[in-house]
Formats: sequence, C-alpha cells, structure tokens
Amino acid sequence: MTRTPPTTVTPVRLWRWRRNPLRRHSDLIEAWIVLATWVLVVVGGAFAGVVAAHASDAAFSARRAQLHAVSAVLTDDAARTPPAGTGYDDGRVWATVRWTDADGSVHTDRAKVSPGVPAGSRMTVWTNQADRVVTAPVTGAAADLQAALTGALVAPSAGAAVWVAGWVVRNRLIRRRMAEWDEEWKQIGPRWGNLSGA
Repeated sequence: MTRTPPTTVTPVRLWRWRRNPLRRHSDLIEAWIVLATWVLVVVGGAFAGVVAAHASDAAFSARRAQLHAVSAVLTDDAARTPPAGTGYDDGRVWATVRWTDADGSVHTDRAKVSPGVPAGSRMTVWTNQADRVVTAPVTGAAADLQAALTGALVAPSAGAAVWVAGWVVRNRLIRRRMAEWDEEWKQIGPRWGNLSGA
C-alpha cells in the first residue's frame, strides 16, 4: 500500500488583488474596503488626535484670556482642618477673600486656601469677567500634557469608530455574497446531484 505524502496548503498572499479565474468582483470590492478601512483608521485616527489636541490647547488659551490674577486679602482666619467627608479633598479650606479692582471697586468672594492661614494674609486668586473667583487656568506644561493626552485618547477612539464602520460594511458584503452563493447553489445543486447519480 503506497502512502501519498500529505499535501500542504500554501497561503497565497494578496490573492484578491491578483488576476485569477476564481476571483469574483465582490472579492476585489472587499479588498478595497479592507485597504480603505485600514488607511482611514491610521490616517483618520491620527488626524482626529491632532485636531483634538489643537482644540484642547485652544480652549485652554481662550480660558486663560478670559481670566486674570488679582492680589486678594483673607478677611477671616481660615479653618485649621478641612471638613471631613466632602468627597474630593485637596486639603484646602474655603475662606472669604477681598480684592480691589483697577477702577477702585472692592469685591469679596470665597476661595480655597491652605488651612490655618491668618486673616490679612495676601494671596493670588483668579477671577473671571464677572469678578467671581474661579479655579486657576491650566498653563504651561500641564496644558501641553492635557492637550497631548486628549489627542492620544481621541486618536484610537476615532480609529476604532472607522474600523467598526469598515467591519459593518465588510460584514454586509459577506452576507450578500453568502446569499448569492445560496441562490446559485439552489440552481446548481439539483443538477449536481443528477450528475453524480448518472
């Protein structure tokens, strides 16, 4: 009894791009969809990340332009310990501060200060156009880092969205091809059975 050597199947790379009698039009369309999807994942994701980083940086710059630093005086002694159980705690306490604008008008508001700071202490606070104390704007390296992180988070998210869209289109194409094969088999299958029985 002679043994036939096992046959090995060699995968043919890029077969959808090569001319061959078994390649269907839908195979070529699928190849273009896959190529376009991956190009858009890489290029579109990178572009979305860069745009998001620039938008984030522009938002930080716009906020900085609307705020200004003023020298304020603490009107009362600050509490010695921060209140417990307030959720996010940065270790500071709320206290009332007073400052005078360039036009001579006096303003008071509450600001976060270190615990135990005595009344009369000077500090810098940030105010908005309505003369209300707000959190300090993000500047310098912190702004650059936040803008970069925004871009780094948006890029893969945008790429994933494009990949999902490409996957949906490719899946629909595969389902359509399977339905076409099913229809063809319904026509050819009975004849195939007749040939084998002859």
